[in-house]
Amino acid sequence: MPEPRGRRGRRGPAGEESFRTRAVNGATFFTSRQEHEDLTIVVERFPGLVAASTRTYLLVHGLGVSSRYFRPLAAELAKTGRVFLVDLPGYGAAPNPRRDVTLTDHAAVLAGFVREAGLDNPIIIGHSMGTQIVSLLAQKFPDVTDRIVMMAPTLVPRARTPWLAIRNLLWDATREPPVVFGIAITDYLIRCGMPYLLRQLPHMINDRLEDRVGADRARTLVINGDRDTISPTPWAEALAAAHPDAAFHEVRGPHVIMYTDPVMIAKHITDFADAP
Repeated sequence: MPEPRGRRGRRGPAGEESFRTRAVNGATFFTSRQEHEDLTIVVERFPGLVAASTRTYLLVHGLGVSSRYFRPLAAELAKTGRVFLVDLPGYGAAPNPRRDVTLTDHAAVLAGFVREAGLDNPIIIGHSMGTQIVSLLAQKFPDVTDRIVMMAPTLVPRARTPWLAIRNLLWDATREPPVVFGIAITDYLIRCGMPYLLRQLPHMINDRLEDRVGADRARTLVINGDRDTISPTPWAEALAAAHPDAAFHEVRGPHVIMYTDPVMIAKHITDFADAP
């Protein structure tokens, strides 16, 4: 999918200073920067196509990449509510923080953004390493949300070494659409850069997501692809089973399931949002 074009130099909703307007799959979104202490994130906002809807989604990307691979899913979710995509500090369009940033730091930045933006109990959706960040947010900042979604959660315990993590990533790349591979390579090598990515990798590898599942009060949805070499389905199912209030869905696809099947992923998430 070609990158959408945009324009600059206008004032955004809710008094944001400078922002950029772009469109994807018929949905318009705005891009702006937000500062939280010494860390900066870049936020993409899809206003939503239903004016009366109060539902809000916040999407959190994985290691090395950026929010770009969420855009097809964001366009689908925008049919039922507002959608926010975040480039975490050092990723995508967000500037390099020039210091070590832990998973807890990322979670704290997201919590700060939710509070400062006045988002009321958003559904927070993480993919890959983003699932680890989202679970930390639910545990350490329980006032922020009571519902989270974990897509393709990382890392399966037996693959928690740099070599195995990279091997499985390369294996998965052979199963992804070419456009996803192109987004990933550009984000890894240019927008994030290998030095920062390699500093972030140990945080992902050393985190024990399984020890945290069920320790928070957030209702949880786990979604996994049936051809995912990074997050095998038995691992994702076990995480869902360990949570006292979690549901699990398997969909067709590799690791980046929200790009290969955004319509089905959006349906599972909206059904989860509608559940009492």
